Amino acid sequence: MRVEFEGEIYRWAARTDSWYFVNLPADLSAEIREIPRPYRGFGSVRVNVRIGGSRWRTSIFPDAGQGTYVLPLKRAVRDAEGLVDQAVVAVELDVLDA
Repeated sequence: MRVEFEGEIYRWAARTDSWYFVNLPADLSAEIREIPRPYRGFGSVRVNVRIGGSRWRTSIFPDAGQGTYVLPLKRAVRDAEGLVDQAVVAVELDVLDA
C-alpha cells in the first residue's frame, strides 16, 4: 500500500531530547489499522518512507490520544531536507507486509 500525504512536523513534548514526528491523516490511519498483520511491539507498522530526496525504512506507531499513526523523523533526514518544527512536509509512505 503506497500513500502520499502532507503533515505538520511537531516536537514531542514528553521528552527532553529532540524527537520529531508527523501525524498520518485519520482516514489513512484507519485504513492501515484494518490491514491484517502479526502484532509487533507497541502496535508498530513497518514502512518505507520518502521525503524529498531522502528514503529510509522505519516504523509508524499508533497514538492512542489522537487515534492516528505517527511517523518519527530522524535527525539525519531533518538535517538533509531542512525540516523544522511546525513546517508542513510532503510524505510518500509504503506500508510493508508483516
